[in-house]
Amino acid sequence: MIAARRAAEPPAMDGYEHPKKERQGAFALDDRHDSGLDSMKEEDYRQLVKELEDIRLQPREPPAWAQQLTEDGDTFLHLAIIHEEKALSLEVIQQAAGDRAFLNFQNNLSQTPLHLAVITDQPEIAEHLLKAGCDLEIRDFRGNTPLHIACQQGSLPSVSVLTQYCQPQHLLPVLQAANYNGHTCLHLASIQGYLGIVEYLLSLGADVNAQEPCNGRTALHLAVDLQNSELVSLLVKHGADVNKVTYQGYSPYQLTWGRDNSSIQEQLKQLTTADLQMLPESEDEESSESEPEFTEDELIYDDCLIGGRQLAF
Repeated sequence: MIAARRAAEPPAMDGYEHPKKERQGAFALDDRHDSGLDSMKEEDYRQLVKELEDIRLQPREPPAWAQQLTEDGDTFLHLAIIHEEKALSLEVIQQAAGDRAFLNFQNNLSQTPLHLAVITDQPEIAEHLLKAGCDLEIRDFRGNTPLHIACQQGSLPSVSVLTQYCQPQHLLPVLQAANYNGHTCLHLASIQGYLGIVEYLLSLGADVNAQEPCNGRTALHLAVDLQNSELVSLLVKHGADVNKVTYQGYSPYQLTWGRDNSSIQEQLKQLTTADLQMLPESEDEESSESEPEFTEDELIYDDCLIGGRQLAF
């Protein structure tokens, strides 16, 4: 058998190298470029693809800096914004894009990075935060959204950025939202006298007749209280109801009595109905003197006894 095999082999030729024997090992290591997938069974191939997809979809472990907090509850991003480190803030925002839990994390004062960007008057940072997924409607410990703060501080660029990136279906609820003092964004801008912001909010659809819950005052009532004639004119121009009364029944015109700015009184008198121009009648002095000091439910007890003796009052 061995002799037969040898006979079958071709005779050796001078200067000829057999390629199979010399390059067999090299071919196995260097010339095999396929992944071997073609030789897999269909079910094995599908299983491998599924495992690769599962690995790809598994959430990545957040970096160490994203998990660190200060004693005030501030994240690395909070601190970068507080210290106005613009380049660092933008880098962190880029790396955290889509991570809503991190971007909307609230510190011990319930402030998100977006709140702090507005407080520190950094509208560019606020814009990048909104693009990355920050929530405009989150409130801080005073019930203020970032838009409340922007209106209170008089930052028109921040107000513009916040409203620009607010979804249309959420814009009106944000404009009408009241903080824990009952003030809307329009109330805050009116109190501070920021006419440009007031006009901008009204152009977006803010309710000019919204009442704060403490006394039922509208922005027009607040303007009269603050004796801001320009604000009064602006609010009236945009449809403020001059006959809207507070919970105690006072119209804006009635609040002008006893105040120095007569131009406001003259302006409102022409628009206010006659019944809301007169001040409520004061109580008659004689009748007030004859009234008992206490009502029936508030009478002082005079029959209290201690140890069988009547107390002297």
